[in-house]
Amino acid sequence: MLEIVIVMFVVLFAFLAGGLWIGWTLAVTGTVLLAVFRDIPLDKLLAQYAWNILTTQELLALPLFIVMGEILFRTRLSQSLFRGLTPWAALLPGRLLHVNVIGCTIFAAISGSSAATTQVVGRISLAELLKRGYSKDVAVGSLAGAGTLGFLIPPSNIMIIYGVLGDVSIAKLFTAGFIPGFLLAGCFMAWIMLHTALRPEMVPAAERKVRVASRAEFAVSVRELGPAVFLILCVLGSMYGGLATPSEAAAVGVLGALVVAGVQGELSRTALRAIAIGSVQTCAMIALIVLGASILGSAAAFLGIPAAVAAFVSSLGLSSFMLIVALIVFYLILGCFLDGFSMIVMTLPIVMPIVKAAGFDPIWFGVFLVLVVEMAQITPPVGFNLFVIQGLTEDGLGYIARVTLPYLLIMVGFTILVTVLPDIALWLPRYLSS
Repeated sequence: MLEIVIVMFVVLFAFLAGGLWIGWTLAVTGTVLLAVFRDIPLDKLLAQYAWNILTTQELLALPLFIVMGEILFRTRLSQSLFRGLTPWAALLPGRLLHVNVIGCTIFAAISGSSAATTQVVGRISLAELLKRGYSKDVAVGSLAGAGTLGFLIPPSNIMIIYGVLGDVSIAKLFTAGFIPGFLLAGCFMAWIMLHTALRPEMVPAAERKVRVASRAEFAVSVRELGPAVFLILCVLGSMYGGLATPSEAAAVGVLGALVVAGVQGELSRTALRAIAIGSVQTCAMIALIVLGASILGSAAAFLGIPAAVAAFVSSLGLSSFMLIVALIVFYLILGCFLDGFSMIVMTLPIVMPIVKAAGFDPIWFGVFLVLVVEMAQITPPVGFNLFVIQGLTEDGLGYIARVTLPYLLIMVGFTILVTVLPDIALWLPRYLSS
């Protein structure tokens, strides 16, 4: 078994170091393992396996949510969000610095992508906050931290991947993400209030005083938030109202996004072409990663690697809590080199048996895994959200990582809290099921 594991890691990291795409790397590694250690007809096996994975019914929701995100990326939704949230955020200590967190929370309930959430909200909020004189450190840091909520608050592309690979109910995973997602957003807002209370100069002097907007301003804000609320009702309302499955809700979301884009006059031929190209590129990339990970995971299971690793971890005598702490450290280190999708698909075939053997609920572990993947999104040098913000601000990666550090620490603490109190994630799915 040691020989098999060594060959797997040597092949895996050799191809990664050579610059081969992660999807091909995973698929080739699994194929090499089966070719070297088992005498089976790989041509027939791999073709059948590729067909079975890529035609999985649950994966249908993924390209639809990607299309919806691409449509929204090319609308004026971010501008509407900022204008709509301004009167409400002005009621809180820290004032408009909360727009990043609230805006990302709302957009996360529409789009399943962390990068799209960060890009759409940051495209308008950063420029506006800096123009008004707010602290750049908090504006950039809060955007990077809150942008990760796109993975936790449903609908979530990462949860769909986890549900398919781990054979877990996607609807229950979506339900389990609600309370942790909104609590984590609340933690980010609490830190902004505390931080700006300790350092008032982070808020421009003209806006430090609480200002209650007029009725006319609140009326305008409700109108500006209308498109976002409409899309949330389309996606989540149809799903939890019993009118649609997650896949069907994704289709309803695409239709709603087209309606919003059409009303805003954004559905030009150029925009439709960009939406189609962006969606196909993203879907193809994710499909290749999922296929490669499935081939490697099946090869590992066929060769007995997960069972051997699970037996080794059990022999260490770690308590359940220490196992989770070890996994947090493991994923934080892995997040320095891999993106979130790659982390899940590479590690899930090995980690899932260990977690089940330790007695953890697969629904809870899905929320835990999303949280650690969110940390990877803001962990240098391969934190994808950091790259998105770097493209928006042209600041150095080191500066962005430094101002994001408090939000990363908040996420580590919150993950430990969810471990100690698993009902934070499990209560709502259990309640709805009963």
